[in-house]
Amino acid sequence: MAVFFLSGGQTSICAQEAQPWIGSWSSAQQAVCDRSQLPVHSFQNATLRETVHLSLGGKRIRLRLSNLFGKQPLAIGSATVAYVQAGKPGEIENKSSVPVHFKDATAVTVPPGTELVSDEIAFPVEPLSSIAVSLTIDIAPNCATSHPGARSTSFLLAGNHAADEYLTGAESFAHWYFLSAVEVAGGASNGAVAALGDSITDGHGATTDGNDRWTDVLAARLVSQKIAVLNLGIGGNRILADGIGPSGVSRFERDALGGAGVHTVIFLEGVNDLGGLDRVMEHPQQDHDTLVNRLETAMKEMVEEAHQKGVCVLGGTLTPYVGSEYYHPGPRSEADRVKLNAWIRTSGVFDGVVDFDKALSDPAHPDQLAGDADSGDHLHPGPKGYSRMGQVVPLDLLTEKVCSRTQ
Repeated sequence: MAVFFLSGGQTSICAQEAQPWIGSWSSAQQAVCDRSQLPVHSFQNATLRETVHLSLGGKRIRLRLSNLFGKQPLAIGSATVAYVQAGKPGEIENKSSVPVHFKDATAVTVPPGTELVSDEIAFPVEPLSSIAVSLTIDIAPNCATSHPGARSTSFLLAGNHAADEYLTGAESFAHWYFLSAVEVAGGASNGAVAALGDSITDGHGATTDGNDRWTDVLAARLVSQKIAVLNLGIGGNRILADGIGPSGVSRFERDALGGAGVHTVIFLEGVNDLGGLDRVMEHPQQDHDTLVNRLETAMKEMVEEAHQKGVCVLGGTLTPYVGSEYYHPGPRSEADRVKLNAWIRTSGVFDGVVDFDKALSDPAHPDQLAGDADSGDHLHPGPKGYSRMGQVVPLDLLTEKVCSRTQ
């Protein structure tokens, strides 16, 4: 295990030995077969352009293409990266397009159930910059490996237009497909933080193309520390059971621990588990107690798994959602949230606590989101709420020895 040292005499953090690559952007993948979440036009023989907002800069980059949930091969005819025109999603800077190779070839086939990593690309990127990845797709699987909650506009146009500055007449949608990560190398780096969560981490209620999720706010705070932030949120995600995307326990190793250079995970999940119990009908107290105990056990096991791999885990307290029309939580559901938050704060299982609950709750009504933090649905924060979340993360928990792996 190698050790990276931060400037200013701060304590060391760890990263994988001989690991020059650090994740700068990522998205959690899931299977999308529903036509309502797929483009109107076919991926076949078309150009897909996706914009991603990087957290960490570097002199070189590489891409990860994913067909994890596909049942058929994904055939890419060509791929390019380019700088994005400021304020113009989908429009690339003139003559900035650079080809991407895979073992020196411009075309690549991603087999079902796998991810592939591109060759390194001499393409300098700045922290907090946006780049466009354009894929010309020859053959796509029936079910796409995707991240539906992109909050970033993508474009699809029939034919090969990867080098075009603007895709005139393209279909647009706020989803990412087939692209799971962008990694950087060749710059100063102190590793990456992975944020694993549900729609609140995914950014429901944030501004499309605004890059104002709580993880974006945190990334801006960590620029001077040379630490990347990877968003692994999935809308509707639960810890214990599959639903919208694979469960937290089933994806923890791949998504939270699998990112290049990850040394710390911020874990914020559980609202969908708690809210889902009584969503249709009320359950007896015993069922509530059992659920909370199962959630505590699952989180404890995930932290232990992370420690075995030398990764710290910070526990995020669950934010209020009384008044939500989706879950309409009653007193028992709220009591579950209070109980679970008390355990997160005091059990000592986590290496540190990020008190999102305290940051967002209404002081006069702590079971509800503060009015100026609420997106309007009483479940998800809006941009002001996400700003508070990003600001409340204690940076010393990300830059000092805080877990057993460094003892």
